[in-house]
Amino acid sequence: MSLKGKTLFVTGASRGIGLAIALRAARDGANVAIAAKTAVPDPRLPGTIFSAATEIEKAGGKALPIAVDIRDEQGVEAAVARTVETFGGLDILVNNASAISLTGTLATPMKRYDLMHQINARGTFLVSQKCIPHLRKAANPHVLTLSPPLDFSVHWFAPHAAYTLAKYGMSVYSWAWAAEFKDDGIAFNCLWPRTTIATAAVKNLLGGDELMKRSRKPQIMADAAHWILSQPARTCSGNFFIDDDVLSRAGVKDLTVYAVLPGVDLAPDFFVPAAGSKTLVGQP
Repeated sequence: MSLKGKTLFVTGASRGIGLAIALRAARDGANVAIAAKTAVPDPRLPGTIFSAATEIEKAGGKALPIAVDIRDEQGVEAAVARTVETFGGLDILVNNASAISLTGTLATPMKRYDLMHQINARGTFLVSQKCIPHLRKAANPHVLTLSPPLDFSVHWFAPHAAYTLAKYGMSVYSWAWAAEFKDDGIAFNCLWPRTTIATAAVKNLLGGDELMKRSRKPQIMADAAHWILSQPARTCSGNFFIDDDVLSRAGVKDLTVYAVLPGVDLAPDFFVPAAGSKTLVGQP
């Protein structure tokens, strides 16, 4: 189960979960295109595409930092072409980039609505569309989208309908593509955390340091992603995975190593369906 020599295109990989997934692949000796906007340090957010590239190289991989806005079609086309030219092909796409605003309908400015839908749903569609022709040529091609199971319980929509729809759009595309491109042998799967993950978004937008203490480290998502991306593409597609379920399949027994503060009650993430939910769509 190694990604040695594989080429990954990871959106939003300058920090957080995207960077963790890139670093896990780099430890195998993978090539990673870091497709993100942050090229200049931001005092509010850690990391740039260049600092991420340094970390990936130190971990044992090869890095290609690319400053790109995934809302820009020409920019995405150029970024994918540069990746293929640099590394000789493309094996894996990770749709990680996302925008969030947990606001109700009347409190959501259209500028913020547009940002979420352009990055989350449209961005996932655009980047995938440009990568699929290259993935068709790969030996074991995977697309992994960091988006939730399609649980249509209304309580996931009522408090922040705009954000929920933007995230579910990512999941719907993955679910549809698993069927559309089945004959091409490309795996399309979604991965979502059971708990909150200690990232800048959680600290700055959701709950500050207190919520960070009740979260798991990004490494749990990275290890789960690694297991998924190592599976045979033709037999592992169309799934909505939850991180700790994946690690259970992989034989991991002790999850305490992933806790930011072991022993503290973990905070559940959004969109994780209750056991036996009858509002799920697709293959959970």
